[in-house]
Formats: sequence, C-alpha cells, structure tokens
Amino acid sequence: MAHAIPLVFPDGSSREYDAAITGAELAESISRSLAKKAVAYTLDGELRDLADPVGQGGRIEIVTRDDPRALELIRHDAAHVMAEAVQELYPGTQVTIGPVIENGFYYDFARNEPFTPDDLPAIEKKMREIIGRNEPFTKEVWSREKAKEVFREKGEMYKVELIDAIPEGEDLKVYAQGAWFDLCRGPHMASTGQIGNAFKLMKVAGAYWRGDSDNAMLTRIYGTAWASQEQLDQYLHMLEEAEKRDHRRLGREMDLFHFQEEGPGVVFWHSKGWRMFQNLVSYMRRRLDGEYEEVNAPQVLDHALWQTSGHWGWYKENMFAVQCADEEAEDQRVFALKPMNCPGHVQIFKHGLKSYRDLPIRLAEFGAVHRYEPSGALHGLMRVRGFTQDDAHVFCTEEQLEAEILKINDLMMSVYEDFGFEQVVVKLATRPEKRVGTDAMWDHAEDILKRALAKMEAESGGRIKAGINEGEGTFYGPKFEYTLKDAIGRDWQCGTTQVDFNLPERFGAFYIDSDSEKKQPVMIHRAICGSMERFLGILMENFAGHFPLWFAPLQVVVATITSDADDYAQQVARRLKGAGLVVETDLRNEKINYKVREHSLAKVPVILVCGKREAEEGTVNVRRLGSRDQTSLPLEEAVASLADEATPPDIRRAKS
Repeated sequence: MAHAIPLVFPDGSSREYDAAITGAELAESISRSLAKKAVAYTLDGELRDLADPVGQGGRIEIVTRDDPRALELIRHDAAHVMAEAVQELYPGTQVTIGPVIENGFYYDFARNEPFTPDDLPAIEKKMREIIGRNEPFTKEVWSREKAKEVFREKGEMYKVELIDAIPEGEDLKVYAQGAWFDLCRGPHMASTGQIGNAFKLMKVAGAYWRGDSDNAMLTRIYGTAWASQEQLDQYLHMLEEAEKRDHRRLGREMDLFHFQEEGPGVVFWHSKGWRMFQNLVSYMRRRLDGEYEEVNAPQVLDHALWQTSGHWGWYKENMFAVQCADEEAEDQRVFALKPMNCPGHVQIFKHGLKSYRDLPIRLAEFGAVHRYEPSGALHGLMRVRGFTQDDAHVFCTEEQLEAEILKINDLMMSVYEDFGFEQVVVKLATRPEKRVGTDAMWDHAEDILKRALAKMEAESGGRIKAGINEGEGTFYGPKFEYTLKDAIGRDWQCGTTQVDFNLPERFGAFYIDSDSEKKQPVMIHRAICGSMERFLGILMENFAGHFPLWFAPLQVVVATITSDADDYAQQVARRLKGAGLVVETDLRNEKINYKVREHSLAKVPVILVCGKREAEEGTVNVRRLGSRDQTSLPLEEAVASLADEATPPDIRRAKS
C-alpha cells in the first residue's frame, strides 16, 4: 500500500489520497462527468498523462478538453495520428520528428518519392478513420538498447539516430495508439478519439534532417488542429484574410515597393511607397517635437566602438563588417555598419559636459541600420536586413527613471491609438541567461519596471494587458515589449522600452551631480514603431490597404468620363492640391468603369468623377473605396470635407 499524500485543488481545498492513484482515478473519484471530459492533469503546473500515478503531494488540477492547455495535446496527438496514417497508406516511409508549433503541428517524413499536396486528402481521410477507432494512448519506458533494436528492425534509422542523441540516464518513453508506436516525451490524451475532427492538413514542404543542408532532404507535412470546428473555421478564415492582406501583394497592387536579388533584404521604395514612409516619419517627428532632440549618428564606425559596447562579442554574427576595397588604402581598419543607434547616441551625450540640471536628455534618430538575417528568414517588409528605427535614448537620473518610463508609455499608447490599435499587451522581458551587469543591477532595473508596469495597467482604462516574458530581456537590460493586435486577431510585437545601466558605464558617460561629483546616468532605449518598414507592413495588412485618408500615399484620383471634362478635372486637382491633398488625374481615353476598377485595385481611398455635367455645374461625383454609393457634391464642399478628413489626428488634436 502506497503512502498517503496531500493534494490541493483549484478551489483551495485539500484532501489526502493514496500516492498510487492515477489522474484518471482521481477524476473518477470526483465525478463521472469530470472523468469523461478529462484529458490530462497537472501537478504543480506540470502537465501529465491521466494514466500516470500522482506519486507526491502538491497542487493538482484535472484538465478537460475545453481547457486552453489541452490544445497543445490535441495538436500533439494529431501529429502522431498523421504519422500513423502516412505509414498505413505508404509503407516504408520513415517518421522522424513531429512537434507542436504555433497554430498546429508538423511531421517530417523520409520517403523515396516526396509527398505532394495531392496526397493530403487521402492522409486526412485515414486520420479520421484512426481517430474513429478511439485507440487508447499507452506509455512504456524502454531501455536504450531495446529502443534501438526495435526501431532498427522497423527500418526507422532516423529514430535510432535520435535515440543516440538522448542524454544518458534520461527515460526513453514510447507511446502507442493501438499497434502503432513512436518515441515521444509526452504527455498525450487518453485516446485518439479525444482529438476530434477539427483539424486540417495545410501544406507540404521540404526540410533538411536536423535543419542541416548537408543532410538528407525530408518532406514536411503541416497541419492545424483545434478544439472545435468553430475555432478551425475561424482560423481558416483568418488565413484567407491574411492572404488577401499580404503586404507583399498589396505592395505590388499599390505600386509601393519591390525587392530584388541584387539587394536581398533591402527595400526598393517606389514614389508612392516612399511618400507613405515619409508620412510616417513626419507624423513621428511631430509627436516628438518639443520633447526630443533629433540627432544623426554615423552609419559606419570602427569595430572597436562595438567592442566597447559589447555588440561585437554578443551580436557579431548579425553585423556587417566593411573595409576599404582598395588593399593599398592607408586606412585598413575593420568598420561595421551600425546594427543599432545606441552607441552613437552615447557619444553624442558625452560630447560636452552635462549637469544634473540638463537631465533628462532625450535624443531621437530615424536611423538606418543593417543586421544580417539568413536568406530563408527574409519576409517582405516584416524581416529585412536594412531598415530604419524610430529610435530614441533618454539619459536621466535614477530618480527620474520611473517618470520617464511612464511618459514614454503615454506617448506609445497615443501613437498606437492614432493608428487604430486599441488593445495592447505590454510584457516585461526579464534577464536572459547570457547578460552583462551584476544581479543587483538587474534586480534594481526589473523592480523599477515592475512598479511602472503595474501603474500603466491600472491607469490604462483596460487598454493595457500586462504580462511577464521570462528570460527574454536583452543582454544589457530588461525591457517592456508592446504587442498590438490587428484587425484579424494577429499579434505584432512593435515598441520596446529598455532600461540600461551598463552601456553608459562601458563608455564612461557621466554627468555632474548636485554635489559636483561625476555620476553615471541611466539610459533608456525607446522605439515605438520599432522598424519603420515592418510597422508599415503591419499597417498595410491591418487596413488591408484601405488606409485612412490622412495616411494614404495617394488620397484622391480625379477621373474624367469624357475628354470634355479634362480642363475641369485639372482645375479640381489644382484646388485639392492647394488644400494639401495628394492628388492624381486620370484623363485617359478609357471607360469610367475601367478607371474606377483600376484605381480601386490600387486602393485609392477617393475617386472624384468628372463629366460634362459636373463641369457645367461645378460639382464632383464622389466614389469611396469599398462602397458602391456615389455622392454628388459642389466642388468647394467636397474640397473642404476631404481636407478636413485628411487632417492627421495629432494635428486635429492640436487645433481643438
């Protein structure tokens, strides 16, 4: 008879049980209905198989299928069922690894003939058959020798290699569903039937074994799985919307930018795209006016400066190094394209003596930076090698630190609101494993940020949701990460606020305190958009190219019905331009419906149609993007209305 153990339930109640009791037996002892819905249990937060004995006391909770924690189990189990389905349909196929990923799962397969999308319907059908069998998941712990022997006999040589990579002394768990089994850490649900039918296989891709291009190419099959059909349908709809909103597609349709092989990861901005870029810069400049001093630090600096900052040692693999191409040149030092602006701003702060009366000093730069990203990671504007940061650094005293952080937060939240982002998640990213500075320094910085975060959440009126991102701080300090939710529910991490006690110390930056002594300032790294290019990509996808009039790169097209109205259309365009609007005319000898379709595809917010009647009456026919309605307005009324609508929100606030 095993000994008794105390178990504490979610409601705070505590009872003693035999240590040998399993999760399934515990659920049954509470209620039959709970046992039917149970898929796993947690002990002190660790997710376990229902069949596992509890073994020790602690906080326990039965996990049902509708619990958010069960979603990972559903996807994990679906991956195993997919692997079984593949091997039933295509004997001789080897299974390798099959992890859960964001929104789904995948499995890599070794097969002489790679899988194609045409194979997915048959695999899906077989998966549903296996799920219908409702086979129980069972677990055994094997010796290393037995596991290698069994998988070798099955011809699963990739599994044998995986077993060799498992550290000595670690249990080798094998999970079976009926006759099929696989090496797996677990946990799993009780049976295949608990997976349900809310899953779909999405695509196939090539993948090198263990991600090494020197290894064999495998076929990766991706799938998604959800707790309900409704959730699956919502996810698939979101993917359809995401495809329509893809900023790369919109960039082509709106003639904003392109990429090409000669400049991997750097943007070729077209005139409309560059206008949009400059609109964003102009908006941000206005928001900083009176609070920040705009500066500009050099693009190329001796690598010795980056050694002092620590970037050369911690970040070198992401930096571009340059030298003079002429080997006979006098100066053959190694320079680096700046990956960030902070060391340059410290040099500007250090130039000239600073007093405590001068602080805080806030330096801002729209600085072009370059960082190496693997070619496979590049993704339109979202992941590039050359981009512009709306970067700023605040040099302040420790006493000013919390107030500056709160001030930065107010600015960030106002900017995000102007672009239509109402809900923001702010997470405190704490010390990483590899870092500089003392633990006491990190404790102090994290404590200040925790206090500030609590105030920010309490005073946000529900707009800010706070959280902790353990171990995700930068090597020199903890930070806030601001995550925005877009129109179709996707999360985008944009702004950051980072506290840094280290960089000023490394560069010997100081100010003269009230007692005439040298004192080291605290440095706050701040970005709101982060990467301007990426933020524009996010905006394009959030608005699906339907920008508010104040931010659209082209605001109005004046299009003629017949050539009789050409002179009047040009008069209309001049009047609109005089009111500050960005306007083009379309006087081509084309049918008006053709012109409207073309400009609608290019996401022009407003089309003013002019024909002979409009010219005679001094009116315009107003057509809005996404609407079939047409409105006839006197020209002056239309100009005044559009000029008012095109007023940026920050300027509107300043006028009110």
